[in-house]
Amino acid sequence: MGSLSTLTSLTPPKSLPLFHPQQSKLPTQKPQTLTFNPNPRTPKMVFPAVKAQASTANLGLVQKAIRLVQSSPPTWQSALLSNLMIFVLGSPILVTGLCLSGIGAAFLLGTLTWRAFGPSGFLLVATYFVIGTAATKLKMAQKEAQGVAEKRKGRRGPGSVIGSSAAGCVCAVLSIYGIGGKIFSRLWELGFVASFCTKLSDTVSSEIGKAYGRTTYLVTTFKVVPRGTEGAVSVEGTFAGLVASILLAFVACLVGEITVPESIICVVASQIANLGESVIGAALQEKEGFRWVGDHFNHHLFFIYSDQLVFFLIWFGQIMTGMGCRWHIKRSLVNLNLGIAERVGLGS
Repeated sequence: MGSLSTLTSLTPPKSLPLFHPQQSKLPTQKPQTLTFNPNPRTPKMVFPAVKAQASTANLGLVQKAIRLVQSSPPTWQSALLSNLMIFVLGSPILVTGLCLSGIGAAFLLGTLTWRAFGPSGFLLVATYFVIGTAATKLKMAQKEAQGVAEKRKGRRGPGSVIGSSAAGCVCAVLSIYGIGGKIFSRLWELGFVASFCTKLSDTVSSEIGKAYGRTTYLVTTFKVVPRGTEGAVSVEGTFAGLVASILLAFVACLVGEITVPESIICVVASQIANLGESVIGAALQEKEGFRWVGDHFNHHLFFIYSDQLVFFLIWFGQIMTGMGCRWHIKRSLVNLNLGIAERVGLGS
């Protein structure tokens, strides 16, 4: 008992502080990121350098392509590159109006046009294509039911493309190689515009006449004939063709291809040429012995005729201008002589 009381009377030692991990004041070190490359054959810093070089090279190629497209005067390289980009981007529109072989023919036409007359000439041909395709697609079901629609639902082939652009291509080639010098270069450009004004007027007048023409007349006899008859015209179609020709000539003025007086010449020539084409179609086409006079031949003939008519109108205008200048000079000389004689008389 004595020992037990002795043990209970002893003062217990002070308790040691408990260890809590949260209260540990040991310094914490941030984890270090290892920067070594586990594969020594492919250093890390090579890839950013390669990407930078690749982006610089791509930027250089783009800048070269832009400079090439903007070449003035146009070159064959710029014409090919520009057409390739435009045809790739515009392929959804092209396939609605052209078959595959027709697209190939249109690519050649576009390249030749860009080389000869630059972006303004190309824009003119593109405007012609869009308006002509839209007119062809109007009331397609009705035209197919009546048997007067274009083949392949209006998707034109190489024959139609070449037939409608032959005169324009001739003018483009003559312009590229400078046939006739600077004096004739303007005539080739004007003939190019006139040929497409003629073709667009012909296409629109024909397609609008088939779709909306109430009464169609044979142009040679004014006899009422069914829609789609060769050489037949209608008031609606004729008016639409005139408006289309004016619209395309207006676009040519906006892009700087021709002047306002020259646009009037193009419109007049296109209407006369279309009238002549209708006369030939009514008189010869599908007649015995003249079945070889098809649509494409007729197009070739009268688009060339429209260009010749343009040249004649310009030549006639130059003659009249020259006559006016000579008359003005002669009158001035007469007045000068009268003045000198009067002074001499007063002096004496």
